[in-house]
Amino acid sequence: MVQDDIGSASPEPQPTAKPRQRVRTEIEFPYADLPAAVDLVQRIHSHAGTACDDQEIAAWLDMSVNGGTFRARRSSAGMFGLIEASGRRLTLTQLGIRVTDDSDRGARGEAFLKPELFAKMYDQWRGQALPPPAAIERQMGELGVPPKQKTRARQVFQKSAQYAGFIDASSGRFVKPTGNGIERQPAPSEKTKEGTGRSGDGGGDGDDPPPRHPLVEGMFQSLPLNGQSWTLDEAADWLHAAAYNLRFAYKLKGKITVDIKVERQGETN
Repeated sequence: MVQDDIGSASPEPQPTAKPRQRVRTEIEFPYADLPAAVDLVQRIHSHAGTACDDQEIAAWLDMSVNGGTFRARRSSAGMFGLIEASGRRLTLTQLGIRVTDDSDRGARGEAFLKPELFAKMYDQWRGQALPPPAAIERQMGELGVPPKQKTRARQVFQKSAQYAGFIDASSGRFVKPTGNGIERQPAPSEKTKEGTGRSGDGGGDGDDPPPRHPLVEGMFQSLPLNGQSWTLDEAADWLHAAAYNLRFAYKLKGKITVDIKVERQGETN
C-alpha cells in the first residue's frame, strides 16, 4: 500500500499485462484441405458456371459468409490456385475449371503443389515414403509453421496429398501423379551402369524386379552418407519410419513397437 499526503492508503499500481504476441506464419499453407477447396469450386461451377459472389457460394455450401469455416475454404481455394477473388466476387481460374473435370487427372496434382509449404515438402520427400507424423510436423516447423499450427498443417497436407494421388498405393512413396498415372521413380537397383541400360550389377535386361522392396531400398537411400551429420531426433524418426515401412512392404501382421530412448550427452539417469 502507498500512503498519500493526507494519510489515507491508496492501492499500489498493478503491472500492466503484456499483450499476447501472435506467432507469425513464415510460410504459406491452407487451413482447409484440397477436397474441401475442390468442393467449393464444383459448387460454383454447377450453380453459376465460372463466377459468383461470396453470399451465393456460402448459401450453396450452407455456411455463414462470415464464419471461419467458409473463410478457410475460400482462402484455401485461392492458395490451391482454383479461384481468383476481386472483392466479394469469386472467379474460377483455368486450373479451377480443369479440376472439375474428372478425366483431367493432372489438375489435382497441380493444385496440390501450389501452396509453398506443400511444394517444399514434395521437394524434400519426393520418391520416398513419408515419415511418421511427428517427423512431418518437425520439418514443417523448420520451414516456418508456428508450433500451435503444425498439427493442423500436417493433417491438411496429408489429406490433400492422398486426395491428389501423391501417395502411391503400391509402394507408399510420395510421388507426383501424371496424366497417365504415377510419375515413374527409378529404384536404386535400376540405375544404369555406363549408359548400357542394364541394372547396376551388369546383368539382366533392365526389367528384372529389384532385389528388395522399393520402400526398403528407399529407407537405406535416405540414410546420411558417411561423415554427414545426423541428429538423435532424426535417427529416432528413421527407426520409426523403418518399422512402419517393413510392415507395409512385407504385409506383416500385428504391430511393430519401437521403444526409443534418446539420451543426449550430459544427461544422467
